Amino acid sequence: MITIIDYKSGNLKSISNGFKKIGEDFQITDDVEVISDATHLVLPGVGAFGSAMENLELFRDVIEEHIADDKPFLGVCLGQQVLMSESEESPNIRGLDLFKGRCEFLPKGVKVPHMGWNQLNVVKDSAILEGIDKEYFYFVHSYHVIPDDSDIIAGTCDYGIDVAASLSQNNLFSTQFHPEKSGKAGLRILKNFTSIKE
Repeated sequence: MITIIDYKSGNLKSISNGFKKIGEDFQITDDVEVISDATHLVLPGVGAFGSAMENLELFRDVIEEHIADDKPFLGVCLGQQVLMSESEESPNIRGLDLFKGRCEFLPKGVKVPHMGWNQLNVVKDSAILEGIDKEYFYFVHSYHVIPDDSDIIAGTCDYGIDVAASLSQNNLFSTQFHPEKSGKAGLRILKNFTSIKE
């Protein structure tokens, strides 16, 4: 079952509408036991890194167990950023640390937040990006992720710098953009994700 984690920091209606559009069954829950039984976990996110991490502490162990079992996991927008070790937005707050690295404010000279459509450049094979090539996706963010290992960057977009727009490592995936708000290409990503076997 596709399970969306309700940790009071995610746009649950938006992401759930994406799964409805592709005809996939899903559930939204804050029950750790239910989450532990999920085949596919989704972590959406809006707001600040620090408050999101405060809300996520209850779910840290079950998320780590899910990923240790190599079950598919997708973080979206802030849900990508909290997968990192830390963020400039909330100093001294530990992230989920599932991707080593940090989040930094977008560089000087660009409009913040980065809001609107931008082209995704696929830079490595990733199961969720299968069939995606130069499509445009919808972004809304002021911080971007900088992984220690650049090899986990699956897609980038040009916003003054090459922004890491999608990360991929085994069955752990994330997007800085909102696939559920990105038309047919975004729905393709959600469909790709749900098609991944445990």
